[in-house]
Amino acid sequence: MSATALAGALRAGHVTAREVAAAHLEAIARLDATLNAMITVDAGAANRAADALDALPAEERGPLHGVPVVIKDLTDTRGLRTTYGSALFADHVPAEDDLVVARLRAAGAVILGKSNTPEFGFGALCQNALCGPTRNPYDPALTSGGSSGGSAVAVAAGMAPLAHGTDFGGSLRTPAGFCGVVSIRPTPGRIPSPARGLAWDTLATHGVMARSVDDCMLMLAAVAGPDRRDPTSLRIPDEPESGSPRVSATVNFGVAPVSRTVRARFDRALGAMQQALERPVRLGAPDCQGAIASFKTLRAAHVRHAYGGLRDRFGEGLSPTAAWNIAAGDGLTAQDYLAAEAARSAVSRRFAAFFEATDVLVAPAASVMPWPNTQADVLEIDGQALDSIVDYLAVTFLVSLVGYPVLTVPAPRGDGETPFGVQLIGRPGAERTLAALGRRLEAAGFTYRPPSPEIA
Repeated sequence: MSATALAGALRAGHVTAREVAAAHLEAIARLDATLNAMITVDAGAANRAADALDALPAEERGPLHGVPVVIKDLTDTRGLRTTYGSALFADHVPAEDDLVVARLRAAGAVILGKSNTPEFGFGALCQNALCGPTRNPYDPALTSGGSSGGSAVAVAAGMAPLAHGTDFGGSLRTPAGFCGVVSIRPTPGRIPSPARGLAWDTLATHGVMARSVDDCMLMLAAVAGPDRRDPTSLRIPDEPESGSPRVSATVNFGVAPVSRTVRARFDRALGAMQQALERPVRLGAPDCQGAIASFKTLRAAHVRHAYGGLRDRFGEGLSPTAAWNIAAGDGLTAQDYLAAEAARSAVSRRFAAFFEATDVLVAPAASVMPWPNTQADVLEIDGQALDSIVDYLAVTFLVSLVGYPVLTVPAPRGDGETPFGVQLIGRPGAERTLAALGRRLEAAGFTYRPPSPEIA
């Protein structure tokens, strides 16, 4: 059952929140020893929350009344262990909810627990010293992708109908593509984040995951809306839905490294997409000259600012991947940062010009297919060495750089094939246009297919 249908049944009293919570907690208990999607599960708290919701009269039941949700373990949850994927915070229990969690609770969601993430969200592989690797539900020998891999697996395997995630350079989109589910990285500010250290930051954002476009939009509606403590949330455009969008497509934005397998799968996806649309899909992309260097500099500066103090406190207690990410910002100057912002501004203007003639830009959700869980990083693509462990994310982080919303949907695939996702990228504020196109594509086979029962 979809989250949307489940929410309706719960509000109508056809099933109780306690029954629904119990079913999903049972799924976690049965599957997670293999898949390792969850860091923390609190069945007692989930059942108590469900009982309280069941006692509410019909008129007080929210849009997510009784619907189970998992929260990525980078985000604070009141009274529920939040480790940030780090053994250094193995016993940390926040006193307050992050705003996105508070809004989910207010909408009636039942929080089952915290989903796995690499330490502080750093890493291509969704693993950490606390929990180990999260495994792909379609082939447990493969990675789920990072850093919202636990959330993607929980949704794909049926442990939860909805999941929260975050995305800086592709952390929602890559695992959604690898695990065959739907995600929305919204326009920055659509989901406020007043707790972040840099109030004007638009590179990172909360987002949502589900098994359908409608379910993602249901969850997004529950957590979206301005908050005065987050200035990026106060002037979010809200474009009207485009009924017959002009669609363009690019496999690599002209600059991103992409594997031959991804190119072939993307070509197949475009063929299926073209059959579902009235207008021809035009090939093309904004000029992204200078975008990769800009993002890498800005990311390094942000990470060094946010996490440098942890290195000072814990030193060698950090994972090698976390330590590398923090060190990447060492030595950057104010001039380096401003030059990167200037390049970002130029790329943003070129995106705006490109989107004058198109409504949606389609691209792969990852530059490579899922790789073995024994391989920590993507260091080369088709034998071509990458400059750093960040470069394989270029096909997603180029969109983060300019702050455009992205709906990721699974592409049609043959039996036994690994899931493959595509990004639907729109102008800021165009989530409704993306959702309308996503629904049309779902009807054409761009839809979730459950894993084999033998695995999940």
